[in-house]
Amino acid sequence: MDSKQNKSDGQPAAYTYAQAGVSIDAGNALVRAIAPLARATRRPGADADLGGFGGFFDLKAAGFNDPLLVAANDGVGTKLKLAIESGKHDGVGIDLVAMCVNDLIVQGAEPLFFLDYYATAKLDNDVATAVVASIAEGCKQAGCALIGGETAEMPGMYSEGDYDLAGFCVGAVERHAVLTADKVAASDVILGLASSGVHSNGFSLVRRLAADKGWKLDRPALFDQELLLIDALMAPTRIYVKSLLPLVKTGKVHALAHITGGGLLENIPRILPANLHAFVDADAWDQPRLMAFLQAQGNIEPEEMARTFNCGIGMAVVVAEGDVADVTAALESAGETVFRIGHIGEGAKGCTVLGGAETWSAMAAWSATHNAA
Repeated sequence: MDSKQNKSDGQPAAYTYAQAGVSIDAGNALVRAIAPLARATRRPGADADLGGFGGFFDLKAAGFNDPLLVAANDGVGTKLKLAIESGKHDGVGIDLVAMCVNDLIVQGAEPLFFLDYYATAKLDNDVATAVVASIAEGCKQAGCALIGGETAEMPGMYSEGDYDLAGFCVGAVERHAVLTADKVAASDVILGLASSGVHSNGFSLVRRLAADKGWKLDRPALFDQELLLIDALMAPTRIYVKSLLPLVKTGKVHALAHITGGGLLENIPRILPANLHAFVDADAWDQPRLMAFLQAQGNIEPEEMARTFNCGIGMAVVVAEGDVADVTAALESAGETVFRIGHIGEGAKGCTVLGGAETWSAMAAWSATHNAA
């Protein structure tokens, strides 16, 4: 009996969850659609089957003896708004995974398993499946298993068509192999691994520039006529795990810094002891054309660039001078573009970035009271 019949009979209307905007059937259909995607990320320690109340991971099966667990969580930020507005959802899941797993590898940890949270006003299974497919792809790139997640349909919390993402990743590292600041020494060399683009930081400024300057996102980029501007901006964050993990296990890597919000200026000092300073030469690599475009469009001051964007360096790798050649060769063989960008010297904990006036330059001391979280 429907609601109108109830009313004619003088009975209260019968409400349903679907009438309130939440479809349990659509959620179940999504789980069925993404289950094969999760199974494709299986690895030792996890079989990646979905549907239970929690996901299991067997550290012994993964080969660990005396491990410490390391956890990270993150999101994609307002890059999601560009994804939603452009309909390009097939890379943001890689961004989500990258922001978590790159934070684990810098501590020496191997990413083991990943969980995602997808929240929206009304579930669009095509969009959600595309997003989760890209999350699974990110997990495969990182070598971790997608063992579960949560899909929340919350009408009234989000505007129509909007969604939000959060990711949670757990990794492990043998107790003796944790990367800590005490491994860094004066005279160590800083290598920079090229980024794949803006990655997932600074998009509030990117979007402000796009609106104020009237960018045509669906047109070829001014700096590359063979690439649409939206595709340049939406390029997924590079995942460095598989390139770095073998080197971390050799002990040749003294420290790693994931260059995210705060840029080179604020992320490199997070891996330094109190008595050492990082010196970065901005002329050691060519600023990517996308970064030069952003700087020119916004008339962005050099220090602001160095603090807001990665400026072409997605990961900093600190090694001894004697290991530079071997580490560089190994990273290049793994597909990375490597630059020698600076060195570690005596001085107060901090980072100084210097470069030609026509590129960008900045100097900043990193306060000991800075919140490294």
